[in-house]
Amino acid sequence: MNQLVGERISIATFKAQTTRHRIMGIVNTPDMQIVFSDTPGVLKPNYKLQESMLAFSESALQDADVLLYVTDVVENPEKNMDFLEKVQKMTIPVILLINKIDELSNGTHGTHEANGPHGAQQMLGDIVARWHSLLPNAEILPISAKNKFGTDILLKRIQELLPDSPPFFDKDQLTDKPARFFVSEIIREKILLYYDKEIPYSVEVRVERFKEAENYIHINATIYVERDSQKGIIIGHQGVALKKVCTEARKALEKFFGKPIFIEVFVKVDKDWRSNQRELDAFGYNPE
Repeated sequence: MNQLVGERISIATFKAQTTRHRIMGIVNTPDMQIVFSDTPGVLKPNYKLQESMLAFSESALQDADVLLYVTDVVENPEKNMDFLEKVQKMTIPVILLINKIDELSNGTHGTHEANGPHGAQQMLGDIVARWHSLLPNAEILPISAKNKFGTDILLKRIQELLPDSPPFFDKDQLTDKPARFFVSEIIREKILLYYDKEIPYSVEVRVERFKEAENYIHINATIYVERDSQKGIIIGHQGVALKKVCTEARKALEKFFGKPIFIEVFVKVDKDWRSNQRELDAFGYNPE
């Protein structure tokens, strides 16, 4: 979605379950408006937070004019068969995007079967055939979002498939989310990048204060974790780990907002927030 919109609307990391919310990205041209809705990846939920994430994904099946099902060259389709059965029943156009095809030719996809362009082409053909057997009515388009390969073709095809309709949003609007949302997401992105194992998945970020002046923005945010031990890991010895997160988040936020950022971040324990519906509602994980 970031490539298609031309702005960094959704955070992206190499870790699974990076996206937790349903995030809109809006493309405006003189003759069209496309509203993309980026949802969390499909997964079998183990706790209430993941139930909310799956509900965000399933909500896209209810109101989309075109469904883009994004997979990659290593995903096992069988793990999401419950969701795929719902996609199979869709009456709207479905485009299956096989992302990261660049990894087939450069050997970073985790296997050693692709020997040169012919080997990569054979592997891609096998992947396409496998998905075609699961979603026979879907258009299949191999892409590399990283290298912008296939994204122009995709945008043109979406334009062809969209119905005529008045625009839903103002012509200068890029997303439906407020500034505070992007602050919390960028901080969470840095946590995903700099901490291992379960820590990033036990974390939520809330912006307590967002004060924008003409020449700067002052931000106060709180990182919530589920355990005292996690709080210690987030802060690190003599606060070094938290300072690194704040520094990297500040750089990204200054690039995002285009002005200097002053940021203060605190860490608090909110026990088992991922399984507490009231807490999830407060953090915005209510698909209703």
